[in-house]
Amino acid sequence: MAELSRITVEPREPLAAEVSRRLIDYLMSGAVQPGDRIPSERRLTEMLGVNRPTVREAIKSLGFLGLLEIRQSSGTYFRGADSDVLYRLFELGLVLGERGAQDMLRARAELEVVVAGLAAETRDEAGVRLLRARLAAMRECPDAEFAEADTAFHATLAELAGNTVLRDMLKGMRAVIQRGWVERTGAVRPREVAYADHVPIFEAVEKGDAQAARAAMARHMESASRRLREALEQRTAD
Repeated sequence: MAELSRITVEPREPLAAEVSRRLIDYLMSGAVQPGDRIPSERRLTEMLGVNRPTVREAIKSLGFLGLLEIRQSSGTYFRGADSDVLYRLFELGLVLGERGAQDMLRARAELEVVVAGLAAETRDEAGVRLLRARLAAMRECPDAEFAEADTAFHATLAELAGNTVLRDMLKGMRAVIQRGWVERTGAVRPREVAYADHVPIFEAVEKGDAQAARAAMARHMESASRRLREALEQRTAD
């Protein structure tokens, strides 16, 4: 089983938060599988070099969030992490951090490009009609519903790609980015710009041009990611 390294105390954040972060990294590393028992409080205290109440507080927090299950007289078990758990962890600032945030944006962008190409290769008439309807909804819906219409366009594109793994991965990423960052920072591009980005994506998919679809999506993702990074940096500076 992988070992946890000792914590060097820094005054910038509560020690229990750092313990929680280390535990999350440990659980997500693959060293522990869902259903496995994690090391005891005493063992964690030794491994991390912190006091037992701090470890207990971190475990209770992760139990409350649904990541751990605390069984009396048995131990503490890893429950696994679905998208809702990951979002709650992100919302509380316990995962991702600056490097992870950048990696999330890059990963999402790369997967969206792959999906666009696959959608162009595998699309059929029914799929193109549905994607056209999603694009029209983006153009015609009220401003308050635009974000939902945008998400529906990307979700439909993922369905057309025909790869359930990519579809589900992107669904989780979009939820974290939308709920965790966009809603917090207000990093929403002007509606006209956002809509215009999607037109060449649709046109390339409609024509079955995978290369053009990937290129159009790459341009869209570069623009969207840049705006979000700028908003995050501004929020951090404030």
